[in-house]
Amino acid sequence: MPQPPARRRVRPPRSPAPPAGPAGRASSLLQRAQLHPVPSTLLIPLAARAYGGRYFPWLDCHDAVAQALLTQLGADVNATLDDLPTVLNVLWRTRSIKEAGRAFFAEHPHALGVNLGCGLAHHFQWLDTGANHWLDADLPEVIALRQQLLPLRCPRARQAEVDLAQPGWWQRLGLPESAHGLPVLPVLLVCEGVLMYLQPEQANAVLAEFAQCAPPGSRMVLDVMARHTVGFAARCPSMRPTGAAFCWGVGRMAELAAVHPRLQLLREQSAAEGYGWAGMAMDTLWRPWLGAPLYGLATLGVKD
Repeated sequence: MPQPPARRRVRPPRSPAPPAGPAGRASSLLQRAQLHPVPSTLLIPLAARAYGGRYFPWLDCHDAVAQALLTQLGADVNATLDDLPTVLNVLWRTRSIKEAGRAFFAEHPHALGVNLGCGLAHHFQWLDTGANHWLDADLPEVIALRQQLLPLRCPRARQAEVDLAQPGWWQRLGLPESAHGLPVLPVLLVCEGVLMYLQPEQANAVLAEFAQCAPPGSRMVLDVMARHTVGFAARCPSMRPTGAAFCWGVGRMAELAAVHPRLQLLREQSAAEGYGWAGMAMDTLWRPWLGAPLYGLATLGVKD
């Protein structure tokens, strides 16, 4: 993806250091969490949503909690803020998810939204209709950290532990399933920054379970990387400190719907949109070789 102009002109300012006293306690909080490489990547979108508006104000998501969470954690996120393409991608992704979520809940105001692999994201701040329900789900160590930092304040929201690498997650989360002859509200699933860390067969199993279990009309918004990016996480400055690896990507976006007969690809987007005309031109140039966006979003639907 081409470097944004701001990257070439100026070095981004460093993130403000938390106060000395709370930082020591917060730092121990992060250390006690003992996050493994993949869960530790939750700091990347958190930093982008907290401070990314400085560099890309037209994409500022105005996250009401991100900066406070980073202060409580005492986390050093300068590696992420030095990686402006990743910051831009996260902000673009956040805006696109907000748009997709608002469109879904405008049509289904009482439905359930689920953030799979939620990290410390707080999408419900933007997608709460006053009548819908929300579930944030992630690995046990992440949910334990989340419960300390983001206690539930709405009776329509809940949190749950889940490991998407293990089949049966839909039932374990208690998500609504298609019932013979009975109308069931569709479900919106957000799955960002998750599937690329799974093995290909595990990622496909997640999509297949969604297709098999979800009520008709359900949607999944997920981020997707081109298969050529697999194995190159260490080249990304914000990813390198985590030790996490990219394991899954697609050769064509149509591969997503091919996983199960009930799936359909409703929309595909490229993060090149966030770079303006230059980014779109590069995406057009690379697409015949890559077969898919270098990085983008897909919206999958479940057919009757």
